[in-house]
Amino acid sequence: MAIADKLLVQRQRHLKWRAFDWLELALMILCGLLCFGFSLSVTADIVTRTIGHPWLWLQEVTSTLFIYAIFIGTAAATRRNDHLYLTAISEAMHGTPRLIVEVIIRLVVLGVAFCLIWYGSQNYLRGFGSFRLPSGTPIASLYAIIPLSGVLICLFTIEQLVNGLRKGFDHPEPPEEDGAPVVTEAQMRAQP
Repeated sequence: MAIADKLLVQRQRHLKWRAFDWLELALMILCGLLCFGFSLSVTADIVTRTIGHPWLWLQEVTSTLFIYAIFIGTAAATRRNDHLYLTAISEAMHGTPRLIVEVIIRLVVLGVAFCLIWYGSQNYLRGFGSFRLPSGTPIASLYAIIPLSGVLICLFTIEQLVNGLRKGFDHPEPPEEDGAPVVTEAQMRAQP
C-alpha cells in the first residue's frame, strides 16, 4: 500500500474531487514534517539549556513550527471532515433536515475561513512593523500562514458544499478494514 493510500481518507469520498487529493496529501506530509520539526526543536532547546549553552533562536523556530502546524493541520482536517465539523449532529439525520444542517455547518465554516483570510491578512501586513528577537525577523512571518489556511479551508468547504448539494450528503460509508486476518473455522480446529 502506497503512502498516499495511507494518508488520504476515503471516508465521504462523494464530497471530494480527486483533483484536490494531491493537495490533501501534501498538507498531511507538511503537517507531519512540521510536527516532527517542532518536537526536534523543543528537544534541542531543552538539551542546550540543560548543558548551559542555550540557543535562543530555537524558541523562534519552535513557535513558528507550532503555529504553522496548527493552521496547516486545520486546513487538512477540514478536507478530511475531522475538524470544524459537527458530525454527530448531522450524521444522526437523514433527508432534508440533514441537508439543511450540513449546509448551515459548512456556511459557518466558510464564515470562519473568511475571517481567517480577512483578519489574518490585516495581521500579516501589520506584522512588518514588529520584529522577533533575537533574529529581528518581522513578526509577519508568523502571520503569513493564517490567510493561506483560510483560503484552503474556504476551498475545501466549497468543494464539500458543491458536491454535497449535487450528490447529497447522506451516503453510506464502506466498512473500515481493520487489517486483522480472517481465521476460518477449519484453521481454528487445526491449531493445537
